Parts: sequence; C-alpha cells; structure tokens
Amino acid sequence: MTESHRNILVLGVTGSIAAYKAAELTSQLRKAGIEVRVMMTESATHLVCPQTFQTLSRAPVVTSLWDSPDWQPRHIELALETKLLVVAPATANILAKMAHGIADDALSTFCLSHDGPVLVAPAMNPRMWKHPATQANVKLLQKRGVQFVGPVVGSVACGEAGMGRMASVEDIFAAAMKMMEG
Repeated sequence: MTESHRNILVLGVTGSIAAYKAAELTSQLRKAGIEVRVMMTESATHLVCPQTFQTLSRAPVVTSLWDSPDWQPRHIELALETKLLVVAPATANILAKMAHGIADDALSTFCLSHDGPVLVAPAMNPRMWKHPATQANVKLLQKRGVQFVGPVVGSVACGEAGMGRMASVEDIFAAAMKMMEG
C-alpha cells in the first residue's frame, strides 16, 4: 500500500434503517481527515440517497458492479487503495455473505477483494441477531479477524427492544479511528 492510500476508508452501507446514521459517520470521518469512499447495497439506496453520501464524502458512491467508468472493475481498484473497510450498518444478510464468500453485489464483492482490516457495526432485529445462523456467522468472521462494534441493547425500528441496535456513531467512529491508526 502506498503512502498516499493510507487514509482511505471504504464505508459499506447496507439496507438497515440505521443507514441514516452512516451519513453522520461519513461526516465525522471526513472532518477527521479520512478519505471516505462509500459503497451502498441496493437495499440501502431505498433508505438513504446515494447523493447524500456523495456530498458528505466528496467522492462518487458505488452502488453497482456495473457502473464502472473504465476498464478496471471499481471494487478491485478500490481494494488496492483501501486501508480499512467499515460496514455500518451491517445487516444479517451482509454478515452471512461475508462469512460464506457470497459476492453478488458491489459491496459483497469488495469484501472479498479487500485484504485489510474490517470493522462491522451490526444493526438488526434482536431475534435476527440471536438467531443461531447469525451467531455462527459472527463467530466465523471474528475468527478471521473481523472486528465488531456493537450491537447494543435498545429499541429498534420495528418497536422491539433488545440486542440488535447499531452502536452509536461515536463508538463506531472511535473504533474506526483506532484501526486507521494501527
């Protein structure tokens, strides 16, 4: 990794209602001098507009494998430049894809291309978080070195309460900054 690429962070935003909090995370990271490149799943684009992230990051937002402006696939090029991948919010779906190597969209493909540190901030219904499949995926990802921040206990969008609420933007920011420094 060249010196000029040491401060690039890819923020993966997935289809949890907590996606709106990723906009504040993007803003805080930029204020700290971090170059942020945002990759959104299609589901995330139904909750938060890519233009929001493009404005806050001051960089194009990747939403598809098929919107590369040149010959080199953007997820591969970006993987070569990235120091840290942060997925916030991380749904049960993206955790399963990451754990089992499923690459069917830009973000999950990028996850397989990136060989640096990874931080995820899960956000989902408490029953989904407790499900044995999700817990097995988390254990597998942790075994591979993926760092987790959260989830935390609290009320989630559907009205239920329990473990599954995304960690605070401040906690995710602090964990990301620590990993960027390391």
